[in-house]
This record gives sequence, structure tokens and C-alpha cells, in this order.
Amino acid sequence: MRHKIVIALLAGGTMMLSACAGRDGDVARALSGEKEQREIDEIMLSVAPPQEAVAFFRKRLAEEPGEITHQRGLASALVRSKKASEGARVWQEVASNPNATNEDLVNFADAQIRTSDWAGAKATLDAIPPTHESFERYRLEAMVADSQRDWKRADSFYETAVGLTTTPANVLNNWGYSKLSRGDTQAAERLFAEALTYDRTLFTAKNNLVLARATRRAYALPGIPMSQEERAQLLHTAALAAIKQGDTDIGRNLLEDAIDTHPRHFEAAVRALQAMSA
Repeated sequence: MRHKIVIALLAGGTMMLSACAGRDGDVARALSGEKEQREIDEIMLSVAPPQEAVAFFRKRLAEEPGEITHQRGLASALVRSKKASEGARVWQEVASNPNATNEDLVNFADAQIRTSDWAGAKATLDAIPPTHESFERYRLEAMVADSQRDWKRADSFYETAVGLTTTPANVLNNWGYSKLSRGDTQAAERLFAEALTYDRTLFTAKNNLVLARATRRAYALPGIPMSQEERAQLLHTAALAAIKQGDTDIGRNLLEDAIDTHPRHFEAAVRALQAMSA
């Protein structure tokens, strides 16, 4: 299907070009070619397999060395294919280009964070003018502030980021985890629950909510949407939290519930229960 889409785009561009002549035709040809290439790039970065996208943009760069558009595509494809270190190097090349944008710097900072280069990410973000306001910029600013344990700035950036998107589930989950790491479990619970109002399928928020509740020894699962398998996994999370806090009998019962609940064999819970009986 992906190749059919690309072929359709190419065919559409050819038909448009065949109708043009003279100077107007040259202009239309150039505009059509640019638009077509942007669409193909978007397809490669969104629906193509990551490794295929990397190969595609490497080929483009070999044909046009130093072209910033191809560098952006390659950097994005590398990050998407979980090659963050290599992606960060390419983003650094993009960021040093005179035609680099503030958004390029944001993407470079994102790649730096993925490689745990927190100091580098902070320096990159600090180089962006304060007038450049975007969800991604403030999401990353919050994460950097978290890494420095600068809680006041982190909370401010998280709050700003949430206000700049209609899909804040992941950033609310990150904010909640930040609160949990500081010991503010009440705020953490609230943020995890709020995240689930935006995305009821976000399992990390469900798991984190169970962990937050467990810190006050509330091991019963919260009233949130969950599949049977998710329920088993959350029972397992609650069980381990209970055992860690010395509530071994409760933990054992929760492990048994997790094993009984899981639609298939739940190896992790079985091993944990066997370890308790050893």
C-alpha cells in the first residue's frame, strides 16, 4: 500500500507537468516537484519501516550531499529506528547549518535526551530564543529541569506544555512520575488519573497509578478501564510493591490473583510466587 501511494503521487505529478509549457510550465514543474518530494518524505517518516526510511534518506544525501532537508529526514529516521546516538550526530550537523531553524534545535535536544546527554540538551535548549514556544520545546525543558531536580522549573514547564497540546496524556504521565519520584504521591495519583482521561489505553499511566497508590498501601486496583491481561499485569505490579514494603501475605495473594487472571501463562508472576515459597 505504501508503494502504491508513492506511485500515485508520482503519477499525479507527471500529469500536472505534462499540461505545462514555457515559463509557467517550469514554475509549475518546480512547485509540483517540491510538493511531491515533501509528501514522499512525510510518507517515509510516518508509515515506512524505520530501516527503509533510513536507507531512503541516506540515498538522498548521497545524491545531494549537505542538503539540509535530507539531513533532517535522515536524523528523524535514525531516531525513529532507535539509533539515537547516530541520529543526534546528524541533528548536530543540521543544527550547525546556517539554515537551521529553532525546531531543528528542539529536535536536536530531543535526540540528546534520548542519549542521556542532559547537559548537551540543556545547552541546546538555552540557545533557542524564548519567543519560540512549542509543546515539544517545553516538554523537553521540563525533562531537563527534572534531571537537575529543579522541581519549580519542571512544574512550570510541564504546566505550559500541557496547555499547548490537545493530547497531553504522555506529558501528564511524565509529570506524574516526576511528582512520584519526589514523594508527592497525592499529586502523582492525580496526574496519572488525568492522563488516563485523555488516553484510556496508556498502560504506563495505569501502572504508575498503581505504584503511586501502593506507596500508601492501597493495593486494590483503581477503577480504571483495563483489559484482562492488563489487570493481571497491574496485580503483579501491586504485588511486587506490597512485598517490597514488607506486606508479604498481601503480595502473595496478589500474585496468585495475577496468575489466575492472566489469559495465558504469566511467567513473571509464577517465578515471583515460587521465589516467595523457596
